Amino acid sequence: MAEYKILTTDGDAKRAQFETVHGIIQTPVFMNVGTAAAIKGALSSEDLERIGCQVELSNTYHLHVRPGDEIVKKLGGIHKFMNWNRPVLTDSGGFQVFSLAGLRKIKEEGVTFNSHIDGRKIFMGPEESMRIQSNLASTIAMAFDECAPALADRNYVKNSVDRTTRWLERCSEEMKRLNSLEDTINKDQLLFGINQGAVYEDIRTEHAKRIASMELDGYAIGGLAVGETHEQMYNIIETVVPHLPKDKPTYLMGVGTPANILEAVERGIDFFDCVYPSRNGRHGHVYTSKGKLNLFNQKYELDDRPIEEGCKCPTCQRYSRAYIRHLLKAKEMLGMRLCVLHNLYFYNNLMTEIRNAIEAHEFAAYKKRKLEGFLSEEV
Repeated sequence: MAEYKILTTDGDAKRAQFETVHGIIQTPVFMNVGTAAAIKGALSSEDLERIGCQVELSNTYHLHVRPGDEIVKKLGGIHKFMNWNRPVLTDSGGFQVFSLAGLRKIKEEGVTFNSHIDGRKIFMGPEESMRIQSNLASTIAMAFDECAPALADRNYVKNSVDRTTRWLERCSEEMKRLNSLEDTINKDQLLFGINQGAVYEDIRTEHAKRIASMELDGYAIGGLAVGETHEQMYNIIETVVPHLPKDKPTYLMGVGTPANILEAVERGIDFFDCVYPSRNGRHGHVYTSKGKLNLFNQKYELDDRPIEEGCKCPTCQRYSRAYIRHLLKAKEMLGMRLCVLHNLYFYNNLMTEIRNAIEAHEFAAYKKRKLEGFLSEEV
């Protein structure tokens, strides 16, 4: 059960909605990253509701290692486990597996690697990834793929992409089987395939055409924001998107900055996720329409203004830059939490503004105005 409907377009920018078993997702959308079924920075599910989060993203590998996907299944799936009633996307664990470069061994069946927590040997292939994600009972499951380095050798990338395609076929078969089982919690779990190919346009295009024929629920572009330039990333998006199905959502994995998001929306992307807003927030770096602020800077010591004037987030409604700076300097967890709250609200609100601009057919002017604002001096 999934219906993707484009409501309007403005150039290549799309304003759509995606109906799932856990609710309708309005796109373009930014998914808030909660790796281990929690947002780093001490945000709760209630916080996410307050700041307009539509989709929470959790990580298959991390939840498999701790507490264990079987435990999450026994507790009713990830929605009940973290008390979150809106859509959840789980990534396949592929990126984490391949980031453990020194600890893994790739074969056709899958990957053997060592847990980063206790060093024990773990095997994960397409079927294992699908079973873990089925146990988690997320709304959207991601196919298991290899995320090759963006600037990897062409021959390596070609072989890797061919294997990723074979793995995707296995993921699709296993997902169908799992969704038919009696004890599966979410029998409407959706599967998104992932386009790979590093910065090689022809490999990307061929792979996009191959996976587009597989009748999946959505399509992601992976393997970007991992070492290539922004120009190379935008070029790959422009190369790939025309070859993906128009009637299915597109997802740019792990991207990115507010500027990256604006550029990618203009090129036809629906879904985004990135650790930047929470990671930066935990280090006192906060987003505003006039660029980023580092609240550790001494110039905020007596600054009684909110992080951003006019911001409707819970942090800006009540607290000053000076107070948050004090909390950060004193290593009080509240300082980190208030910064993450603001940053995720900023991202979620940016997506609302983007959707409104596309609906009004004013996206190009909106994008220009926002980008000029981001480049202004730190406030």
